[in-house]
Amino acid sequence: MTFSILAREPESGAIGGAAATGNLCVGGWVLRGDIRAGMTASQGMAPSPFWGADTLAAMRGGARADEAVRRIVEADSGAAARQLAALDTGGGTGVHDGAENHAWCGHLAAPGLIVAGNWLHSAEVLKAVADAFAAKQGPLAVRLLAALSAGAEAGGDARGLMSAALQVHAPEAAPLDLRIDHSDAPLAALSTLHARTLAPDYRAWLAIVPTLKEPERCR
Repeated sequence: MTFSILAREPESGAIGGAAATGNLCVGGWVLRGDIRAGMTASQGMAPSPFWGADTLAAMRGGARADEAVRRIVEADSGAAARQLAALDTGGGTGVHDGAENHAWCGHLAAPGLIVAGNWLHSAEVLKAVADAFAAKQGPLAVRLLAALSAGAEAGGDARGLMSAALQVHAPEAAPLDLRIDHSDAPLAALSTLHARTLAPDYRAWLAIVPTLKEPERCR
């Protein structure tokens, strides 16, 4: 149904995530991020609208990603129908693959990286996502977009794709939160939207928005 990637850039401390699905509004359902806490991807056959925010709250309170995921999963009797991936600000990861999710369902994890998916064409989708992210050079957003494209080329969601989303959070930059809620070509639309965020006028405006390092910035 959905594949997602969460990653941390060690040099800058930036964290980000990207996701695509064969249903509507993957950004609203799946991705949550906070530079003070981490990133989450809450997905699956019956995704909880609470899991992402609750996992971020646990990590902001000091829990590691794996500990936060364990707490959230153990408290939900419907957890078998859900999938959850988490990345904390130190690059730690946690994941839950509910047994009732449609096959193929699973994940790949490494320090600073977690890729998860369910109702996928095959396990090769996640490998393609991880390999493309590792191979691509450039800003975190560009690497995440390349990873999504590779996942789609490897088969992606078994039903095809309808929506896609991208988030990046960094200590010294304004957050990036882009969503394509419905499209026949959501990855192309997401890449086009991302390109628009690089326009000089938009970048100039972002330069006055508060950041973690400068929370009172206004000019």
